[in-house]
Amino acid sequence: MNLQNLFNALENVDSEIYERVKHVSRRQLFSFGKKAALVAAPLAVASSLNKAYGQSMPDRTVEVLKFALLLEYLEDEFYRIGLNTAGLIPGSDRVIFQQISKHETAHVALLRTALGSAVEPKPTFDFTARGAFPTVFSNYDTFKTLAQAFEDTGVRAYKGQAPALMVNDPVLETALRIHSVEARHAARIRVLRGMKGWITGMEGFPGAVYSGDQATNEREINVPGISGLSSSVVSESFDEPLTKDQVLAIALPFVRL
Repeated sequence: MNLQNLFNALENVDSEIYERVKHVSRRQLFSFGKKAALVAAPLAVASSLNKAYGQSMPDRTVEVLKFALLLEYLEDEFYRIGLNTAGLIPGSDRVIFQQISKHETAHVALLRTALGSAVEPKPTFDFTARGAFPTVFSNYDTFKTLAQAFEDTGVRAYKGQAPALMVNDPVLETALRIHSVEARHAARIRVLRGMKGWITGMEGFPGAVYSGDQATNEREINVPGISGLSSSVVSESFDEPLTKDQVLAIALPFVRL
């Protein structure tokens, strides 16, 4: 996270940002040592944004952040259990999932802090999806399949909610920073499964995860027609968003109600 760029952007949006965040001075924000900054900076920024904008944050923005937090809770818990299950993840892959897990933990911490008093507790998850995936933590292939599904769903979910965050530039920027990391997770896991790092049509996890990703028209422009490329290549070139309802249809089977 480039804090200087972030706060320069905030000044462009709100010239009184440093008045709003008196509890964290400019000097404090940029005086972290390198190691301390890696750990503390995201939480300091989240706290600043929450205290600066939380009182005037539109209800719609709060709901989007709660929605994002639900997905991050799910991923964070999924990787924690997987990494704590003896013998599930082989050595060379384990390093990759340990790093992804750290990223998800950081996302949860950031979103919880940004939401402040509006934060909701982590629900209880059933990663078998009511028995649909009984081997999720005993079969590595099943674990990787669900990891890919969760990450690719997360990418499309953040994309789908971006328009609702356009009224709040700091929150939108934070969401986009998370979105790009989720996309890197998804591509890396797909490669671990022997697949391409990008999505062709609706190939992959069965069901709704890739619904609509076979689209070849962008903004009513027929891209195969203007590019001469095949429909499969064009579908790989663009990711389509998912609505909140579509994402919940994918995620809620994994949540104990």
